[in-house]
Amino acid sequence: MGLEKLNRILQAQLKELDHTGTSKRRESVITGIKPAANGFGPRYLLAGQGNKEFLRMNSNSYLGLAMHPAVISAEEKAAREYGAGPGAVRFISGTCQPHVELEERLALFHNREGAMIFSAAYAAVMGILPQLITPLTVVLSDQLNHNSIINAIRLAKPAAKAIYRHLDMADLEDQIKALAGKGERLVVVTDGIFSMRGDHAPLDRIDAICRTYEKHFSEGIITVVDDSHGVGAFGKTGRGTEEYTDTRADVLVATLGKSLGVNGGYVAADVAVIDYLRERSPFYVYSNPITPSEAAAARKGLEILDSAEGQQLLDHLRTLTKHLEDGLVQAGYEILAGDHPIVPIMVCDTQKTAALVSHLFEQGILVTGLNFPVVPKGDEEIRLQVSASHTEKDIEYVLSALGLKMDG
Repeated sequence: MGLEKLNRILQAQLKELDHTGTSKRRESVITGIKPAANGFGPRYLLAGQGNKEFLRMNSNSYLGLAMHPAVISAEEKAAREYGAGPGAVRFISGTCQPHVELEERLALFHNREGAMIFSAAYAAVMGILPQLITPLTVVLSDQLNHNSIINAIRLAKPAAKAIYRHLDMADLEDQIKALAGKGERLVVVTDGIFSMRGDHAPLDRIDAICRTYEKHFSEGIITVVDDSHGVGAFGKTGRGTEEYTDTRADVLVATLGKSLGVNGGYVAADVAVIDYLRERSPFYVYSNPITPSEAAAARKGLEILDSAEGQQLLDHLRTLTKHLEDGLVQAGYEILAGDHPIVPIMVCDTQKTAALVSHLFEQGILVTGLNFPVVPKGDEEIRLQVSASHTEKDIEYVLSALGLKMDG
């Protein structure tokens, strides 16, 4: 008995992760937040860095709602009324009025019959896909889909599965043809926004192709879209990739933990799907929900997004994103330009990527470096993420820091 043998095995695996540069366990710990001042946005203090202030360019909080006074007030009020946690799973006694109100508001926002919340978007994907995939179902997935989708498909064990080349609609069509006759139902699943690149799935073209071949599957074709990076950051009114492409997925998954600034995930779909998932999804049935206070805060964030203030935040976000993209191009950097606030700098070299991340850290700027094997060799990048809490002076500061590195 004992962990001695296992410890040696795990230590060897950890050493390999450190060697390949894919280790994630050494986390930066935020110890404080300094509010916006002097034309600059918020600055962050990190453990071990003393009083040095950092500009966060690697946050998913695209609208800055986590620090919005109304969102914080809604969470505080609900915590006083309902306590710090739900104390049970939903079907026992863990459902509170803020949970129900949030689900109703999400369904309305996405023009769906129903919605249900999960403890996280990862849990939502893991809890939804296996319930929609039977032993007679075949699955088709984009090459760059999120890890949650990959693991959910593994958990589901479909009759057959295939991967189409990233955003390659000709390959998607060929794969559908090849899957015809291998299953009664086809599930086509994709991210809405791909988090490493900021590009988006052409849902209109995917939908058209699926409609063409639906007759080849007795139970039809179902499209499932995880738009966690899209909702609240993409589309004219922040309704994500569906709005941007003027197309509706059959099942929409998204998060409360990015643009809405709180925590949790959700699914929106027809009421029959939602009711079925409430009965069968283990990640919903057997897990506590987000706290009532988080639900109240998320609902307030959704109300702000779906208002004139939200439109102003979205417009500001787009302006800053364009400013950053234009400045990077003028400075000589290769980027993947687009309308989403993820702005990748294509460094295309592991050592140069690491050096640039280190340089920006020294300048008080937090960014995410993506190196091989996280991305293929030649696709190494720095991922910048713009937030509505940033200012023009923040963007100029980033461009100035990158200009110094380019000159050096």
